[in-house]
Amino acid sequence: MCLAVPGQILSIQDDTLRTATVSFGGVTKSVSLALVPEAEVGDYVIVHVGFAISKLDEEAACRTLQTYAELAASSSPEDVDG
Repeated sequence: MCLAVPGQILSIQDDTLRTATVSFGGVTKSVSLALVPEAEVGDYVIVHVGFAISKLDEEAACRTLQTYAELAASSSPEDVDG
């Protein structure tokens, strides 16, 4: 199974991979925007294995992040450990 996560672009460095700092609910990671050249600071992107693979509108991103938060809140440690 693959998991792609929405995040918001905080800054963009104009390097070979067009690297961006992306926030995932407060956790920031470096992400390549090479596959989404139209992405700008403030946009939400779907990220998979370090690459933004598409843009996502803010409403859809917020719905997805809310769903993730609800799932995390409803799971117990036993659910995570198996």
